[in-house]
Formats: sequence, structure tokens, C-alpha cells
Amino acid sequence: MENLKSFICGILILTSLNLFAQQTVRGKVTEKSTGSPLPGVAVLIKGKTTGTETNFDGDFELKNVNSSDILVFSFVGMASKEIPVGNKTNFTVSLEEDQELLNEIVIVGYGTTTVKDATGSVEAITAKEFTKGNIVTADNLLSGRVSGVNVSASGAPGADPSIVIRGGSSLTASNNPLIVIDGLPVESRSVEGSRGILSNINPNDIESFSVLKDASATAIYGSRASNGVIIITTKKGRNEYSLDLDYQYTIGQVQDRIDVLSADQFRDIIAQRYPDRIGELGNANTNWQDEILRQTGTSQLNATVKGGVLGMPARLSIGFLDQEGSLITSNFNRKNVSVALNPSYLDDHLKFNVNYNRTFEDSRFADNGQLGAALRYDPTQSIYDASSPFAGFYQHRNGRTILNGTTNPVANLLLARNIGKVFRHYGNFNVDYKFHFLPELRAVVNVGFDETEGSRAYTSPFDIGNTNETLRFAGVQSNDYSNRYNELLDTYLNYVKEINDFDLDATVGYSYQRFTNDGGATGNIFNPNSFPTTYADPDVVNIGFFSRVNIGFLDKYLLTLNYRRDGTSRFSEENRWGDFGGAAFAWKISEEEFLKSSKTFSDLKLRVSYGFTGQQNLENDKDIYLNRYRFGNQNSQYVFNGQVVQATIPSPINPDIKWEETATFEVGLDYGLFNKFNGSISYFNKKSTDLLFNAPLSDGTNYSNRIVQNVGELEINGLEFTLNGDFIKTEDIDWNFSFNTTYLDRKINNLNGEALRTQDIEGGTGNTIQILQENETPNSYFVFKQLYDASGNPIENAYADLNGDGIVNDDDRYVKESPFADVTMGFQSNFNYKNFDFSFNLRASLGNYNYNNVNSSRAQYALLVDNAVLGNVPSSVLNTNFVNTADVIFSDIYLEDASFLRMDNITLGYTFDRPIKKFNKNSIRLWAGVQNVFVITNYSGLDPEISNGIDRNVYPRSRNFMLGANIKF
Repeated sequence: MENLKSFICGILILTSLNLFAQQTVRGKVTEKSTGSPLPGVAVLIKGKTTGTETNFDGDFELKNVNSSDILVFSFVGMASKEIPVGNKTNFTVSLEEDQELLNEIVIVGYGTTTVKDATGSVEAITAKEFTKGNIVTADNLLSGRVSGVNVSASGAPGADPSIVIRGGSSLTASNNPLIVIDGLPVESRSVEGSRGILSNINPNDIESFSVLKDASATAIYGSRASNGVIIITTKKGRNEYSLDLDYQYTIGQVQDRIDVLSADQFRDIIAQRYPDRIGELGNANTNWQDEILRQTGTSQLNATVKGGVLGMPARLSIGFLDQEGSLITSNFNRKNVSVALNPSYLDDHLKFNVNYNRTFEDSRFADNGQLGAALRYDPTQSIYDASSPFAGFYQHRNGRTILNGTTNPVANLLLARNIGKVFRHYGNFNVDYKFHFLPELRAVVNVGFDETEGSRAYTSPFDIGNTNETLRFAGVQSNDYSNRYNELLDTYLNYVKEINDFDLDATVGYSYQRFTNDGGATGNIFNPNSFPTTYADPDVVNIGFFSRVNIGFLDKYLLTLNYRRDGTSRFSEENRWGDFGGAAFAWKISEEEFLKSSKTFSDLKLRVSYGFTGQQNLENDKDIYLNRYRFGNQNSQYVFNGQVVQATIPSPINPDIKWEETATFEVGLDYGLFNKFNGSISYFNKKSTDLLFNAPLSDGTNYSNRIVQNVGELEINGLEFTLNGDFIKTEDIDWNFSFNTTYLDRKINNLNGEALRTQDIEGGTGNTIQILQENETPNSYFVFKQLYDASGNPIENAYADLNGDGIVNDDDRYVKESPFADVTMGFQSNFNYKNFDFSFNLRASLGNYNYNNVNSSRAQYALLVDNAVLGNVPSSVLNTNFVNTADVIFSDIYLEDASFLRMDNITLGYTFDRPIKKFNKNSIRLWAGVQNVFVITNYSGLDPEISNGIDRNVYPRSRNFMLGANIKF
């Protein structure tokens, strides 16, 4: 034994003499760009399994380290760093963000994964990659950045966007994706007075978006996931104190106008065609579009404080937005407060995440219809008339009575007040506990809420829209209000374990969510026959049992299985429960021996998935599966015992209705090339069955002759391609790019032989221009084939007899084109040279068509005489010489190719490092930019980008010039 002790002592002495002495090393890891501590950084000894993680303050301690060891520091989204130990015992390490790795971490339903381990179609973008510019609402961050995701909004301030993923999945139900904020699914419909559900969210509070597109990724959200899922993650707190101030000011101006007859052209044509009306012309030269559109100013200020509060990482953010609309009187004002607390206890076994957001939204809405009125109003008349009893505004009138016809658009906008007020607060409390006796097992409980109260009041001191009465000093007033409440409880267990060559990640959980909706209207206080009304819809409760299993073998073969059983109170007991699920397999080809040494393919992964999801939301609160009653107005009353009683009217109901179901198959290939480029290519097929479709009923069988039923099948095929990488990456220059493109083919396979005309248009009464029909693209245009003379000029009301029966009637209308693009593209690039940064965004849309309802309903000579008054018309009438509307509005001459290339944003900035020397870390970035830089298109209207393809009274987008400053301490 003594000999053994001597031998061991000798070995220790020799080890010491050879500088292999073991020691304890400590240190702190921070993020280089901000100096903030990085929790959760892996600190390993190279070549060994020994290691630890940094705590929430970025500190670490590692024992039994040799001086010859090399420490490896790694963190998702950061470039790894290796540091030799030597004789040092204390380390300060800063990690830089690696652009190639920023997208690796992906938040999915009830968990996370990485791009390299993802089996489904999931894309994520983080704050570093967001679209820059005049970012007012959250959707602006996402526009053009993700393949298969189309984001479109009008130019109105704080406008609610249309977001469609992979062409949607429905015909007459909602095509909105499910939006989840910090684990809380939110209602897709907003309240009275609100611009939309995304308008109240401060984009400055968002850390990342994850877009789940295929059914294997979305199936864990079951009956609400057929249109895809967008998961929004907000920014979290940190222990180290910092202050960020961001300010920007934007000046905007609408650049284009609809070409209408000038005042002189108007006078000449009236003299030629209606000489007996010359006496009604004025002496002015008024461009009414110029008078109702204005230069705008938008200011944004965001202040963010991070730092420890009672030992808890915390974040406080305050935001102020004031945005003027291009249409006079239009305005959007928002105030946001958000708080995040993220403490951790018991050696990180117990973690809490608290997020609370509070929003005050004030809007003044302007009547978009006045854009059309500005096209029609007589350009020879002045805006003001000193003799007018209508607040000094010119009106076509006979004494004190307004003549039948369009009224002064400037007066309509300035004299009306349409005010919306919204209060919203939402948040969640998340508890994550890793069991001490079984650290592979975690229990997570997430409690969330979303409460929104809104009102909208309309007042006008002059009832100038009433053509048969004289001036009303009292005016008109209405006041509508609505409230929405959303409560959530999610709880689940997650088990992660390495078993030999297998990696297991299993989740099982339960979800409960309740939606409450109520509201009403005060009625018109100046109309004694109007009634105040209230409503309270039955609560909608969704219950789900969900599970997911991820299995990896040899880090090459990955399998994901999802299952969810959903129940909803929206349907009858017979149809209340449904089963949804998905499976996905991925093969990391690049991990095989035959590709491991490849210098071409740095990554290669094959994905195959299949799954089925549901859809239960109808547009515009048409919950016809619930027993609902509405109160009639002053035209629906009866007298009982001498008292006027307001009628109660039952709404149509279909107790047999259930959710749509969408099955999705996908095969994809993720690739990396030369350690420089990466991307993916995917093919998918979606089939939606049991479509929620407005089909006819037999007379007398319900409270309507049509009702939404489960009818038909919709199929969508698509290809997606993405490519990201670096043009140049050196110590001083970093030039990277991101490109995506999507091809979509949509077809209605079955509607039980039915067809539905859709999209009302101006011109006549009850006319429509689009159709839902079997074997056609949804909402294709339904038009006559225009005939032309020998000179190529269109012949008014002359159309082809397509069925050859010798009569041209509605049976000769045919299906032509659609508002949906065949191909969409997005391109974004960032260029950094030392302290300079430059970025821009481009988007393209190919194969989409617009119906120019401005020309079809207004460009006819007969409309120069509008009832009792004269009215202007678009100058395109000079090309067609059409006289009467008649059936001309159905001519295919008004279908125009609306393909476009748009540069959304371009920005240039310069960052001053440590301009204030007495502070260890601070920076000021000054920047300037332009939004809506240019649009290249052959479309003749104001804007080719229209979500439903019908161009009428579209709120125009302005070109915005921006200046901003980002200050960090």
C-alpha cells in the first residue's frame, strides 16, 4: 500500500512539473454587440464531455481544468469561440452573432427545435433579420421575408393586413393563420374601433417569428391550424442594466393619382355632348384628389430598459406612435407598455416567464368612399362657397336642399368625426420546472389572457348626405362597442433523453381556452325610433389533448409524430370532437459517410411529411352553428297594447356543420453549399374537404334560402425555394442576402355542382365579378369576351357568343384569370462596411390580375350627367368612347395584368461606437431611408397590390422618407 501511495504521489508531482496542474476557472460571457450577459452558453473542455453552462448573469465556474485544456464556448445563434486555458483562472468572453446560425433555433408549438433537426416545414426570422423602415404594425416585419407567406395591407394608417400562408385552405371561411403570442393563441377578429388585431402590438417588443406551414408542424394546434400558424415571441428580460432609445420621423406623400378629366377637358366635353348643361359649370380648376390627400407625418418613440429587479432579469418597454393617414382627417395613435420578468431558481431547475402588455389605441377613421367621390366631383367647382349654409362648403343644391348626386368630398371628410378607441391588455405566466430526481423531465404550465374593449362613435354636425332635407344643425350620431375576452390554460410534460444511439423528445399536454364576445350600440340619439341594442354571444370553448414525439437515430434519421384531439363548443355534440395529426421523417444525408467529406454540400437533409388539420372560423362572426338572435331596427317593430315593441329575429342555424379538414403532403430538401449558402426547396399538396360553403337550401327549411354547409374540395399545389448566404464576409465587410420564391396552383375540385358569385362591384345594383366554380381557381373573374372593330377599338356592349346559341346573355360569360399570383418572390440584402450599414427589400408578384372597377363603373360619357348634377369621369373614357354602363362592367377589357416588382424599403445608417467615453458601452446609430421606393408594373390603376383583386376606393400607399436614431447605453 505504501508503495502504491508513493507511486501516486510521484505521478502527481510529475504532472505538476509538466504544467498539467488542475485548477478551477471562472468567468463571464457577454454578447459583443450589446455587452449584455448571455445565459445558457455551453462551456466545454475541447475533446471531453466535461462542461457547464452560464447562469442568468452570464457567469460560469468549471472545476478540474488543466492548463493545457482548451475551453469551447458555444451558443445558438452565436459563433463558437475556443480559448486556451494556460495559467488564467478568470475569463471574460464575448460572443458575436453568426448570421449563418441566427435562423437555427426555431420555436414550434409547445417547444423548440433547430433548423438542422426540423422535420416539418418551419421558417423563423429574428429581430436581426426583420424588415427595416417605417414599421408600424407587426406584419410589416414579416412582409416578403418567408416563402409561401403573402402579406398585404392598404395604405391606411395602422391598416389590418391580409396574411395568407400557402394560398390559405378555404373558400368562404377564414384564410387567416392562427397567431400565437408567447404561447397564447389570439382571436383573429378585432373589436369596434380597432384597426386590427396586429395593430395594437408594438413591433419593437417582438423578438422572433416562427411560421409553421405544413400539417406535420401545425397539427399540434389541431382544429385551428389549416391556414398555418405564426408564433410570435416577445423580448425577454436580462440582469445587466441597459437603456435603448429608438426614435424615427417619417414624411409621406401619395405620388400618383387616378387620371380623370381636367377642368378644361370637362368643360369641352360638356359643351360637345350636353350643351344645355353648360350653365351649371363653375369657373374653378379643382383637383379633388389633391384636396383630400395630404402630406403626412409619423413619429415613433420606443424606450426599453433592461436590468435585474430583486434578482430577476427584467425588461420594461414603452412605445408611442402617432401616424397621420394620407386621406385628410385619418389618424392612428398607439401607446404601448410591456413588462417581462424571467427569474430562475433552484440551479435553473425552476424558471418563470411573465409577460404583460398594455395598449391604448385611438383612431380617427376617414371614409374611403370619398376617394371615389373625389373622382366624380365636378372639377369646375370651388371647395368653398361663402353663400353655402353647409359650413361654407360648396354643394350642388337648390337653395338649402342638396341636389341628388355626389357631395363635396372635402366637406364630407372634414365635417364628420369617426372616432375609435381601444384598450387591450394581454400576457401570460409560464412556469417551467425540471424535476430534480429526474432532470430529463420538465413540467410546463402556461396561463394567458387577452382582453380587448373597443368603441366607435360617429358624429357629424351636418347631415350632408341627406339629399332631401335642409341643413341639420343637430347632425347624426351612432356609437357601437364590443368586447372580446380570451382565457388560456396550457399544461404539458416534456421528456428528453439520450438512449444509446437514440434521442427521444416526447411531449404530452392539455389545453383549455375560452372566448367571450359581447357588445352593442346606443342607437341614433336624434332618431326617436331607433333602439339601443346589446348582444352577448355564447362563449366558445376549445379543449385539446395533444402529444408529440421526436425520435432521432444516429443523428441522421429523424421522426416526428403529432396528435391532437380537439373539442369545441361551436359545434353540436355529434360533431364536437375531432382528431388531427401528422408525421414527418427527415434524413440528414450530409451525415452519411459518402458526404461527410464533401466540400460542396455542407448540409443536405431530405424531409417528407403528411398530416391533417382543421378550420372552424367563419368570416364576419357568422357563427351559424350557434343559436343567435338579433334585434330588428326601426323597420322591424310592432305595436302591442299601444306600445312599440322591437322585434327579435332568429338567425339561420345549421346544427350539422363541422370544421373543414385539410390534408397536406410535403417533400422537401434542405441544403447548405460550400459553407457559404443555405436554403431549401419544397413541394406540397393541400386538399381541403368539407369546405364551409354558402350553399342553397330548400324554401321554408331555415331562416334563409342559403346557409353555410360542409360542401366540396379545394386543392392547392405549390413549390417553394429559398436561398440565403454571403456575397462577401471579411473583417470589415459583411454582405449577405436572402431570397425566396413560391409557385402556387389552386383549383376547386368539387362543389356538388354549385357555383357562387362573389365580390360585389360598383356599377349597377347587386353585380358581382368573381366566381367559385368547380375545376377553376377560387375567385376567378367571370366576364364577357370583348369584341373589337377592324381598327382594334372595343365595341361598346359587343361580346362574343361563346355558347353559339345566337344570343349573348349571362350564359356567355366565361372564367378568366384570378387575383392570385402564380409566383411571388422576396429578396432582402444587408451590406455592412465597418460602421456603415445599408439594406433593402424587394418583392415581386407574377400572374395576378386586377379588375379595374374604377374604369368599369365610371369611364362612360353618360355618367357626366349624374342625376341632377354633373360628374367627372376617368380620362380612360377617351380611349374606349363608351357611353353607357349597361353590361360594359362585365367586359374582360377591365381585367389587367397586375404583376409588379416593388422595392419596399431602403435604409442607410452609421453607428458611432462609445461616443460618450465615460460610459463603458454605448452607441448611437443614425439612419435614413425610403419606404415604398418604387413599383414597376403595367397596371393602370393606383396600386397593383390589392388583396381581393377588385380596384375600387383603394386607400393609396404613400412614399415615405424616414430619419431615425437608435441610442444604446
